[in-house]
Amino acid sequence: MAGSRSGCCSQGRAVDTSAASREPAPDVVVPSLEAIKRRWSDPLGGSFRMGSDDLRFPADGEGPVRRVTVSPFRIACYTVSNLQFGDFVRATGYTTDAERYGWSFVFEGLLPPDNRGGLGRRVQETPWWLPIAHAYWAQPEGPQSSVLGRLDHPVVHVSWNDAKAYCDWSRTRLPSEAEWEFAARGGLDQATFAWGDELTPDGEHRCNIWQGRFPDLNTEEDGYYGTAPVHAFAPNGHGLYNVAGNVWEWCEDTFSPRYHDVTAAIDPLHTEPAPNRSMRGGSFLCHASYCNRYRVGARSSNTPDSSASNIGFRVVDATAAGPGR
Repeated sequence: MAGSRSGCCSQGRAVDTSAASREPAPDVVVPSLEAIKRRWSDPLGGSFRMGSDDLRFPADGEGPVRRVTVSPFRIACYTVSNLQFGDFVRATGYTTDAERYGWSFVFEGLLPPDNRGGLGRRVQETPWWLPIAHAYWAQPEGPQSSVLGRLDHPVVHVSWNDAKAYCDWSRTRLPSEAEWEFAARGGLDQATFAWGDELTPDGEHRCNIWQGRFPDLNTEEDGYYGTAPVHAFAPNGHGLYNVAGNVWEWCEDTFSPRYHDVTAAIDPLHTEPAPNRSMRGGSFLCHASYCNRYRVGARSSNTPDSSASNIGFRVVDATAAGPGR
């Protein structure tokens, strides 16, 4: 299994954790509360300029900028929440990849000081990621944690495989990269962010990212250290929340740094075999000095079985035709 291409973004499941216990984690009972109802965007689609000519991460393949057309689709205004994913698990008995492996990657700063040993397999290049036994979607920081106080937060520790399983159950699908970017741009042409070119217009924080000095000091000027609720901050021009920061969002495409050179101009979808799947949007760990992938044209990827405390997803209405369908 290939590792992640950028460790602050997310960490791939490439660490030897054979010493970890593989016994199943205990069930978590989620109260019968009304979930944040799925809100769809208005029908979207058409032609737009996709990509970025930002060359700070050449291996990401953000460009060249080109004109792309996407067929009509509707995308969820929110990422899938803990409560919504819990509904899926209770209805199906589904076991996530993190549960099957017996561990998942947790950002060290989210852990209490007495639980920062992990499984003794720190990633040398990115020591802030710790493989924690029995960390999974319902126990985001391990067995002593719970999502019960953050049911309206995005589900995390979900792999691409897990996201696809949820989609099959909910009669939805993952967005293509082109659909995701069209929606995330909110009708703006080649703006740096989903709301314009200024990170904090008039001093207003518009996303949940890292402020301060990564990875040691987060001043939490945006109000959050870890994830924020799925409806936090102002939506973009298409009514989407948190398309920058908060959690990385899985897309349908296999990842290629040559995406813009090899995919079609109409409903592009990269399906050539590749070890990684595409992710978009950045996360609460993104910082201008290191990752800076909360820009709307930025791209990243991870292996389809990888999970971490900053990876989630949003869905598209599967009744629309969509690319490759």
